[in-house]
Amino acid sequence: MTVSSPINDAIAQLQGNSLAGLVHDEVERMILAGELQPGAKLTESSIAMQLGVSRGPVREAFRMLDEAGLVRSEKNRGVFVRAIALDEALEIFELRAVMEMYIGRKLAETCTAAQTRALRQLVDAMDIAAKAGNGQDFHRSNLEFHDSLLQLAGNAKFTANYRRLIKELSLIRRKNLTVETMVVYAREHRQIVKAIAARDAEAAGRAMFEHVMNSRERTLHNYSAQPAAEVPARRRALRTTAEA
Repeated sequence: MTVSSPINDAIAQLQGNSLAGLVHDEVERMILAGELQPGAKLTESSIAMQLGVSRGPVREAFRMLDEAGLVRSEKNRGVFVRAIALDEALEIFELRAVMEMYIGRKLAETCTAAQTRALRQLVDAMDIAAKAGNGQDFHRSNLEFHDSLLQLAGNAKFTANYRRLIKELSLIRRKNLTVETMVVYAREHRQIVKAIAARDAEAAGRAMFEHVMNSRERTLHNYSAQPAAEVPARRRALRTTAEA
């Protein structure tokens, strides 16, 4: 018979938390990869069976995913992969554009030659993936590129909030990734790196801002049947605010 003790209880709790974290990471991966679509219902029993774990860690993983904004829990109905409304996504793009502008300006002042070379290598990888029509490799390199920019900026609080926004946008923006747009994204990334390497803070910030707002417009075009006539006006207003 196992005797309970504070140490044994602490070890059991640590193991449970660690397992819940692994379950969280795998379910998050499936959501962001599109294997679990927005609106899909998630059940503790099915996920536990699929991952070969008990239901306790799955329940805790669902709680963490809810806090991260990737799933929603409905009383008496269950847990569902969250669907981001178009209006909310457009607002997230606008917030992200201002954050990206800050990153571009900061890195133009602090990035070393070696760090710039590493960023160019990621853009080269995106070019190769785009020419091959390989969306999976492109998406992976794209995420690594932006995450590298975040790490180089060196602000932990900023990084945590930015990553949450990126994950939320991943729930809606997969239609943006086509062979044509991959080429455009890679070209925009190369302009960003060029400005950073030239230590032109204004150009780097502007390139980052425009990159995100271009993605916003593509999302609006892909997901909404409404005219996009209001987009340029809002974009000019944002740019004016950002440059003030």
